Amino acid sequence: MTDPRSVYRRSGVDVAAGERAVELMRPHVDSTRRPESVGDLGGFGGAFSIPVGYREPLLVASTDGVGTKTAIAAAVGRFDTIGIDLVAMCADDVVCSGAEPLAFLDYLAVGRLDPVSVAELVGSVAAGCREAGAALVGGETAEHPGIMEVDEFDLAGCCIGVVERSQVIDGSAVREGDAIIGLAASGLHANGYSLVRGLIAQWDLDLAEPYQARLRRTLGDAETDALLAAAPNEMLATLGEVLLTPTRIYARAVLAARDAVTIRGLAHITGGGLAGNVPRALPPGFAARMDPSRWGMPSVMHLLGALGGLDDAELRATFNGGLGMIAITAPDEAPAAIRVLGERGVPASVVGAVVASSSVDGARYVEDPPA
Repeated sequence: MTDPRSVYRRSGVDVAAGERAVELMRPHVDSTRRPESVGDLGGFGGAFSIPVGYREPLLVASTDGVGTKTAIAAAVGRFDTIGIDLVAMCADDVVCSGAEPLAFLDYLAVGRLDPVSVAELVGSVAAGCREAGAALVGGETAEHPGIMEVDEFDLAGCCIGVVERSQVIDGSAVREGDAIIGLAASGLHANGYSLVRGLIAQWDLDLAEPYQARLRRTLGDAETDALLAAAPNEMLATLGEVLLTPTRIYARAVLAARDAVTIRGLAHITGGGLAGNVPRALPPGFAARMDPSRWGMPSVMHLLGALGGLDDAELRATFNGGLGMIAITAPDEAPAAIRVLGERGVPASVVGAVVASSSVDGARYVEDPPA
C-alpha cells in the first residue's frame, strides 16, 4: 500500500519521524510531573491545576528563547544543556515576582527532524524543569525545510508560575540603604552570543580547542592560573563546552530565601547586563550603587573581553558580569538570605546598596564603592 504521507515527506517534512520523537521524549516529560499535572503528553493543550492552599493566587507567565546560543550547540553537536538554558530564562523571570514555577511549555523548530537529537533537546528541557520544579505540560516540534538549514534549530518556551497576591515581589517595598545581594552566574548564561559568535568568526576559534590552551594564549599563564583555580572544572573542558555551560536556575533557591527573609526586590540579569536590569527591581527615585570589587567574573568573560577589546565595565553591560540575579533585602536580613542561597548551591554576597537617585545625579545604576 502506498504511504499516504510520502509526498509530504518528499517536501522535507517527515511526520513519522515526528511521531518517533514524541515517543522518545515521553519519559523525559513524565519525569517532570507535579501533583497538579492533568492528562498525558499528546493533547492539544497542557492542563494543570492551582496548588492547594492558595487564598488569592496570581498566575505569572514569562516567555523567552535561547537565542543564538543554539548555533554554538549545533556547531558542537551537543544538545543536552541548551534546554536548561531555555527553562532558566523563563523560570528565573517568573520567580522575580515571587512566583513558584508551576508549568512549562516549549517550542522547537528544526530544519530537519532527527528523533534522537530532538529527544535529547527535550530531555534537557525536562532536566531544567526538574531543577526549577515545573511540570513540562506540553510543547510543539516543527520541521521547517527550506526555511532553516538541516542542522539549524531554534528553541523557545513559556513558564507559568503562581504566587499568593500578598507575597508578590514588585520592588515597592525597597528602601534607601537596603542591601543588594548578587547571586553568582554559572557563566555567560544565554545572552551576548551574537557578540560571541562574531568573535569566534573574527579570531577563527576552534570550539574543540582545549579551553585552558585558549586562555593561556590570550591571557597569559599567570591570569589563566588564577582564573582556573577558581573554576577547576574548566581545566579539561573545550572552548565549546565552556560556551555551552547552562544557565543557573535560581528559582528554588530564591523561593527558599523568600521564605526565610523578606525579599523586597529581584532582578534577573539577562540582555542589557547589570546596568539594564538591576534598576528594574527598584521603584522610582532609587538607584543601585554597585561595588564591582565585591564579586568576580567568570573566566570566559575575561577571555571575550581580551578578544573583543572590552573593558570590565563593558562586559558588565554586555553580559551578566558574573551575577545572574540580584536580590534586595533589609541590611540586617542579608546574611540570612546569603546563607540560605549558599545552602542550596547558589554562591551569593552583598554587592551594593540602594541609594536615592538624587544622590547620584538622577542615575539609576552606578558603579563605585558604596559610601
